[in-house]
Amino acid sequence: MSRVKSVIKAINFIEQHLTEKLDLDIVASAVHYSKYHLHRMFTNTVGLTIHDYVQRRQLTEAAKLLVFSEKSIMDIALEAGYESQQAFTDIFKAMYKQSPNQFRRKEVFYPLQLEYEFGNSPDLLKNEETNIKREILPAAESDIPLWMDLVRLVIDGFPNLKEDEHVKVLNQYIKQKQAFIMKEGPIAIGIIMISYHTGSIDFLGIHPLYRKQGLARLFLDKAIYKLLDKKQISITTFREGDRADTGYRKALKELGFAERELLTEFGYPTQRMVLLKEVSND
Repeated sequence: MSRVKSVIKAINFIEQHLTEKLDLDIVASAVHYSKYHLHRMFTNTVGLTIHDYVQRRQLTEAAKLLVFSEKSIMDIALEAGYESQQAFTDIFKAMYKQSPNQFRRKEVFYPLQLEYEFGNSPDLLKNEETNIKREILPAAESDIPLWMDLVRLVIDGFPNLKEDEHVKVLNQYIKQKQAFIMKEGPIAIGIIMISYHTGSIDFLGIHPLYRKQGLARLFLDKAIYKLLDKKQISITTFREGDRADTGYRKALKELGFAERELLTEFGYPTQRMVLLKEVSND
C-alpha cells in the first residue's frame, strides 16, 4: 500500500470516530501500523501530526454545532472529546480567537480544518526529479472546481475563509488575469492570487503532497515577475505564537519574508510580511 493510501486509511478511521477519544495509539492500532511509522507517514503527508489533525477537526465540528445546533456548550465540549467546558473553551478560544459563546452569538461558521480528501491525487513522485515540466498558467472559470478542492486542503492557513465569498473574489481575479494555477493530472497542485494594484499576494496555496518540491518559490517568482514595478511584495499570515498556525508563518520566513505591522482582518489577528530577499526568475 502506498504512503498516501495508508494515510487515507488513517484519515477515514479518524473521520468515522471524531466524537470519540482519539490519539496516535488508537489510530495506529485501528489501521495496523506501528505508531512511530504512522506518525512519520502522516506528518510527512498531511503536514500535521495526528494529534493536531484530530484536535482541529474536532474543534471544527464543534464550531459547526455551535452555529447550527441548539446543543449546550457542555454537550458540544463532551462530543469534541473534552472532559470540562473550561478545557474546551480554553482551546477553542486559542484557535478561533473567540469564546464558544461569542462564536455562537455571531452565527457565522468557518472551518479550522476540513477533512483531508486527496481524491485522485497522485502519490508523491518516487524520485524528486527537477526536470519535470510544470507551468503556472492563468486560471480560467473552468478551473474553479479544482481550485476549490485545493482551497479545502489548505484551509488551515486561511482563518475565517468562507467558500462562497472566496469564489466571488476568485471570479474577479480570474477576469483581471490575477489568478494563476498549476495542475498535474486531474488536480491543482498550486494556486495564487496577486494584486497588481497593491503588490500583494492575496492567496497562495500548495498541495500538501507537493510542498517539498519548491512550488511555493516558483509561484513567488511568478508574483515577482508580474509585480515587477512594485518595490515590495507583501502577504499576510498568522501572528507569532498563534496556536492555530500549522507552519505557514515559518514557511514564509524561509522564502524571505520579514515581519511588518500587525493587522486585524475579518476580525482575526494577522501580520503583514514583506519580501526582502531577491528571488531568482531563472
